[in-house]
Amino acid sequence: MIRTKRIVSGGWRTVESFWNARGTAFFRLPAGGQIKVRYGVGWFGFDRQKQTLNGSDFKRLGVGLGSVGRARMQVRISQTTDVTYDVYGGGVSVPTPEIPF
Repeated sequence: MIRTKRIVSGGWRTVESFWNARGTAFFRLPAGGQIKVRYGVGWFGFDRQKQTLNGSDFKRLGVGLGSVGRARMQVRISQTTDVTYDVYGGGVSVPTPEIPF
């Protein structure tokens, strides 16, 4: 499902949350933006799959069994803007987005 969210610049902003669930998302824009998956809560949390967007290639984030506690897909950008991404729930194995956006 393609989603667009308004992201305020600054720190890490959560775009999708998972609790005991799996999911995959694809991001492309804005160039220079960063994406990651954050597992856990507070001091007990840790980051995985940290990537920088280049504006032309799709970057994939996947949440697996680590979301038994909690997992969040997060974005950090330098300017407030809309971020469009394609997200799939469940254990679906999706190598690329179905609809290029």
